[in-house]
Amino acid sequence: MTATGHDEDIERSAPPNRPRRMRRSVAAVFSVLGELLITAGLILGLFVAYSLWWTNVLADRAADKQGDEVRRHWAAPSPKGPGKLDTKDGIGFLHVPAMKNGEVLVKKGTGSEILNEGVAGYYTKPLASALPQDKKGNFTLAAHRDGHGAKFHNIDKLREGDPIVFETKDTWYVYKVYAVLDQTSKYNVDVLDRVPKESGKHQAGRYITLTTCTPVYTSNFRYIVWGELDRTEKVDADRTPPKELR
Repeated sequence: MTATGHDEDIERSAPPNRPRRMRRSVAAVFSVLGELLITAGLILGLFVAYSLWWTNVLADRAADKQGDEVRRHWAAPSPKGPGKLDTKDGIGFLHVPAMKNGEVLVKKGTGSEILNEGVAGYYTKPLASALPQDKKGNFTLAAHRDGHGAKFHNIDKLREGDPIVFETKDTWYVYKVYAVLDQTSKYNVDVLDRVPKESGKHQAGRYITLTTCTPVYTSNFRYIVWGELDRTEKVDADRTPPKELR
């Protein structure tokens, strides 16, 4: 065998180029990693869509159905009066024009099993809420700001003097916003006091308090709006709303 032939045999039997093989392996790893990241991104996107959109759709459907049932109940012969619906049934409807969220059914309790239905709930703990018909007290409400109906999403649009109207079977309760606390601890229960001193009030009256999470898309703190009863109006046969809602 000639020297040249021997060299050719060595070249044919030499192992593949290691740098090239390594580059191919690295490329394969990055390809798999890229596919995994794309998949994770799609899953995350679907989760966000579910949390911020689809839960709203489901909650709105549930709330509309329950609201219709409450109104049918009111229209039926000898229905329970407002305040007596202190059960799983709704006690009335909240109307806040500045939030542009239509009517919001209000039920008893502020647990997720209640608020996830796309409604607002009045507190039973840590401090029990007064009800609108009570002569003195604080009607304290909570609702989600994002997802599950997001009924208080636009709470930051409320300003001093804006109306908050609560509708029962036979009475319109018209409140006016007088104070806003744009951030406080979620453990601050003083905002729910019968006389909410943090709002600047020091005497018993007829107040309403709206609470929700803040900043948007988090639950780190609470956003608070306080209102005071301005007047009441009896519901007429046509359920003509007060001027604030026309």
